[in-house]
Amino acid sequence: MKISGAWLDHHGTQALCAALGFEGRRILFVGGCVRNALMRRPVSDLDMATDATPIQVMKLAEDAGFKVIPTGIDHGTVTVIAGGAVHEVTTFRRDIATDGRHATVAYSTDIAEDAARRDFTMNALYAEPSGLILDPLGGMADLAAHRVRFVGDPATRIREDFLRILRFFRFHAVYGDPAQGIDAEGLAACAEGADGLTGLSRERVGHEMRKLLAAHDPAPALAAMQASGVLGRILPGADPRFIAPLVHLETAPRWQRRLAVLGGEGDLRLSRAEAAELARLRDEIGSPLTPAALGWKLGITPATDVILARAAMGMTAPPTWESEIARGAAAHFPVTSADLMPALQGPALGARLKELESRWLASNLTLTRAQLLT
Repeated sequence: MKISGAWLDHHGTQALCAALGFEGRRILFVGGCVRNALMRRPVSDLDMATDATPIQVMKLAEDAGFKVIPTGIDHGTVTVIAGGAVHEVTTFRRDIATDGRHATVAYSTDIAEDAARRDFTMNALYAEPSGLILDPLGGMADLAAHRVRFVGDPATRIREDFLRILRFFRFHAVYGDPAQGIDAEGLAACAEGADGLTGLSRERVGHEMRKLLAAHDPAPALAAMQASGVLGRILPGADPRFIAPLVHLETAPRWQRRLAVLGGEGDLRLSRAEAAELARLRDEIGSPLTPAALGWKLGITPATDVILARAAMGMTAPPTWESEIARGAAAHFPVTSADLMPALQGPALGARLKELESRWLASNLTLTRAQLLT
């Protein structure tokens, strides 16, 4: 079988393959680009594997006139920019030792050794520059069945890097077949290794959870995470029961909205702006504000998040909620500071404006300036 695509035929990519394949060296595409091409999904990241050492890769690429960046040279990875396309080129590797977060590796010339250290069989697929598929571990069958399965023994793969627990659920949400369910052996290994999640950096955990929650339908994966005890380890108190109804109501996924509905308390290393947005969403889900009032207070997108979250939790939204949010977003609070001065100044002025704003919001933005000032 062969894959094809504009990314594969790109002049810079093929020129890099020719340069790195000099004197019989092997250069192969691997992982996400091969997997996505086979699944007819967009290809973004170009990962490549080679039997050339990082020093050899750098010399061959520089001699061919390409820009080389030693981004992960300690781990065998070199970034090469060829014809404007970014390629991550990694030497074949085998694990020497792991601690659940990082691995000590040795370079290899054997594709089978390189494949054996990867996480899932669908990520252990390789392709030659011609597009010809190489499948050293039988990943094609799993890919065709939309089955996310660990390479070799799941518990061993997880002990090498406990983040693979979260990747397992995320990959099931993105690539798995909900009808056939999650891989039982992998799920059992994730439950057994869940304690290892506590040693991961919060940045890595947050990055994975963002991706999982942005999947088309993360509900089955989140339910499996809860059943296995994994969800409670990273988001204590989280409850995924409202995610499925929310997905049904959505026209497009937003991880922020889903996280607000999921609940739970955990450090996902959100940015200050993301944390503030999440707090606002959670506060307003339980508030009495109308769609119009939410549109004025939050803006169209966050107000939409709140209404959809409420609906997923069983709170009825008016049939005109979308137009009401738009009305609110376009509205202007009819009272200004000048209307209250000079009678009020400083903190007293701010308090009065806040009181009038609350009255206006409670009126569904119907009170006029004259009514508010009377």
